[in-house]
Amino acid sequence: MTDGALRHLRRSAWAAAFGSAGGPGVTAPYPCPVSSPTPDALLGPADIRELAAALGVRPTKQRGQNFVIDANTVRRIVRTAEVRPDDVVVEVGPGLGSLTLALLEAADRVTAVEIDDVLAGALPATVAARMPARADRFALVHSDAMHVTDLPGPAPTALVANLPYNVAVPVLLHMLATFPTIERTLVMVQSEVADRLAAAPGSKVYGVPSVKANWYAEVKRAGAIGRNVFWPAPNVDSGLVSLVRRTEPIRTTASKAEVFAVVDAAFAQRRKTLRAALAGWAGSAATAEAALVAAGVSPQARGEALTVEEFARIAEHKQQGESGK
Repeated sequence: MTDGALRHLRRSAWAAAFGSAGGPGVTAPYPCPVSSPTPDALLGPADIRELAAALGVRPTKQRGQNFVIDANTVRRIVRTAEVRPDDVVVEVGPGLGSLTLALLEAADRVTAVEIDDVLAGALPATVAARMPARADRFALVHSDAMHVTDLPGPAPTALVANLPYNVAVPVLLHMLATFPTIERTLVMVQSEVADRLAAAPGSKVYGVPSVKANWYAEVKRAGAIGRNVFWPAPNVDSGLVSLVRRTEPIRTTASKAEVFAVVDAAFAQRRKTLRAALAGWAGSAATAEAALVAAGVSPQARGEALTVEEFARIAEHKQQGESGK
């Protein structure tokens, strides 16, 4: 029997045992024997591998799956995120539940968003078996995080997640845009992505993720994570990024979409001066120069030198130029 056929057989048996994975109100039986909650309810390396084997789960590169297997690491993430007892935390990509359980220890409620059928079907049972006193404070959304526009229960106050590396930035920006009640965010991402998100103007890695994240929040690096705390161990280093939402939005008459259009255009050809890089966005190089000068930005500057506020001013002055035609 091929590996693909074996996985299909396991998933079919799983579905037959408890119905459609992740369906409303459906909880799968916990696949590993647990007679009572362990003194430490968090998952260790042996627990992770046992769960994965029982479920027929093999982490896939396609979904950027690298499961955290170290309890000390997930507790460190929760501490760094400054999760409070009254927080409603949303977690994206919970996997087998390592971070989920640590979040449930500290927060009032946790809502996990999981796209994988088998993982979504198993997680409620894992929570119920290992942390039964907190199971009623947990909710699962079986969906692609990029398509989530609503969450059950109270509005989230914090986002804490080990984000799949291949979709980390779009997922992060989507969640910040969709759920304005999220005040604090801590995400674990590939180290290079963490550097880009937290970069300041003038840095070689400052770019689109840096500016767009800064539109919503104050962003900073919050630590590094070693490769040996994951299974399987990734081929890249990981970093923590902290985002604290701005108490006052960027002051501008331009919309977010208009500002982001300037940002995208500026970095699409980052080696060019802004006069040249923004020519297509503005309609001509001359129009781009006029908007830049009016915004107090040198037409010879490059996008990597500008703050998010300066990008907003450029967008405003293009609006003003169009209204004066």
